[in-house]
Amino acid sequence: MTDTPLDFGPQTAIVARLAEGVTDAQLSDGTPCPRYAVRHVLGHLLGLAVAFRDAGRKDLGATTDTGPQDALPDVGPAWRAELPKALDELAEAWRDPAAWTGMTRAGGVDMPGEVTAAVALDELVVHGWDLARATGQPYTPDPAALERAHAFLRAAAEEGDRGGGIFGPVVPVPADAPLLDRAIGLSGRDPDWTRPA
Repeated sequence: MTDTPLDFGPQTAIVARLAEGVTDAQLSDGTPCPRYAVRHVLGHLLGLAVAFRDAGRKDLGATTDTGPQDALPDVGPAWRAELPKALDELAEAWRDPAAWTGMTRAGGVDMPGEVTAAVALDELVVHGWDLARATGQPYTPDPAALERAHAFLRAAAEEGDRGGGIFGPVVPVPADAPLLDRAIGLSGRDPDWTRPA
């Protein structure tokens, strides 16, 4: 991968706005992620924001060593303050060009900085879509982040590396579909998923 540094800020701001739009009544609603309610997607976003923030800072330890499937993520009572703060800190960490170089770790996996950045952007784009769909909010990801996420997902699909947990088999999407739909299909989700009435 030869990714050059990209500002995470526009995409983290979009995810923060989506989270702000979640009502307490929606926290138990289903999402496109099997086994995940809205509260679990929010908990996952909070955990990944902290983990990838610390990966960008090369501050390796408990937050970067924990695998994403070690426990079902959830939110605590202070999540409405904690999530936007962690997202801001994530964006700030990756504004440092040093974050994109050398090796770092996230989810207990050692990776080059630029690969770690691609994983983080993919997580932000795809889980932003999950959250928007589950809560009935409009969603337009940052175009640059979407391009990076799509490239990462396409490469993973071509290598047969589907990952674990919430990433499932590729969902076929027409080649002329919008880029977001193609990325979502590559992530193992149905772009036509809608929340139950």
